[in-house]
Amino acid sequence: MSERKIIYLINPISGTSKKEGVRKLIERETAAQGIAFSIEHTNVKGDYDWLRDRIQREKITDIVMVGGDGTVNQVTGSLYEEPVNFGIIPVGSGNGLARAAGIPMKPQQSLALIFTGNAKKTDAFTINNQYSCMLSGVGFDAQVAHQFATKASRGLITYTQQSIVNYFKAHPYQFEIILDNFSFFSDAFFISIANSNQFGNNFTIAPEASLNDGLLDIVVVQKMHKARLPFAVLQQVRGNNKLQQLVEDMTQKNILYFQTPSLTIRNLKHAPLHVDGEPRETAEEFEVKILKDCFTLIQP
Repeated sequence: MSERKIIYLINPISGTSKKEGVRKLIERETAAQGIAFSIEHTNVKGDYDWLRDRIQREKITDIVMVGGDGTVNQVTGSLYEEPVNFGIIPVGSGNGLARAAGIPMKPQQSLALIFTGNAKKTDAFTINNQYSCMLSGVGFDAQVAHQFATKASRGLITYTQQSIVNYFKAHPYQFEIILDNFSFFSDAFFISIANSNQFGNNFTIAPEASLNDGLLDIVVVQKMHKARLPFAVLQQVRGNNKLQQLVEDMTQKNILYFQTPSLTIRNLKHAPLHVDGEPRETAEEFEVKILKDCFTLIQP
C-alpha cells in the first residue's frame, strides 16, 4: 500500500455524466495504484478550514481539486500553509493555472499525472490581502468577469460574447502605478497582474510569466483608439511585446509589460476588480505582493 493519502475535492452541483465519469475514473485508477483516498465535496463559500484537522490527523499527503480556477483559488488559498501537495483535474471553463503548469486537459491524463508528476513550488500573491494564485486585474477584463458571473452558462462562448459586448462600452480608467523607486500615471483600459501566464483557454496575456520566479507580470493596456485595442492585445497575446524596464518613452507604448515582486495601484476612477476571474469589490488603492513558493503543485 502506498504511503500517499489523497483527498479529491469534486463540485457536487453538476449532475453531468462527465463529472460522474470522472468520479468513477478516480475511484478505479486510484484504487489500482494502491493509494488510500476519499472523495469529498467542494462548497460554494470556499470554506475548507474543516480539512485542516483532518490533514494533520490522517496524515493526508495530497489534495486534488476536480474543478476550475475558482475551485483552485479557494482550496489553495485556504490550505496553502498545510504540508500537502496540490493536484488539479481541470474541468472548469478556463483552467488558467492548469494550462500554465502544463497539466493535461483530459481527465484520464491529468489523473495519471497525479500519480507520476513532480511536486513543484508555486508562487501566489495577495491584492489587498486577498489571495490570488493565477491572474487578477482591474478595468475592462474585470467588468467582463462581473458580467460573466451573472450568466447561467459559463464557457468560452459566453466569455467571448461578454467580451464583445463590453468592448463597445469600454473606456479608459485613471491609475497611478507605484513601484519601489518609480511611479507613473496611466489612462488604461485594464491592468492585469499575473502569476500564471493567461486568463484561461490559452489566452496568454503575460507570455513571459513563470509560476515560480518570485515576480509578478504586469500588463497595462493604455489608452488608445478603440479600433486599435483588439490588435494591440493580440500582439501581447502572441508575445510580440517584450518585457520592458520602464525606461522607454511610455507615452509611445500602447501596452506596458514589466515584472516586479510588488506594486501599489491607485484606482483613481474606481475601476472594477477581479481576482482569479471572480468579481470582487473594488477599492481606491491596491497593495499587491508576491507570495514566493506559496504552495506545491503536481506538474509534468
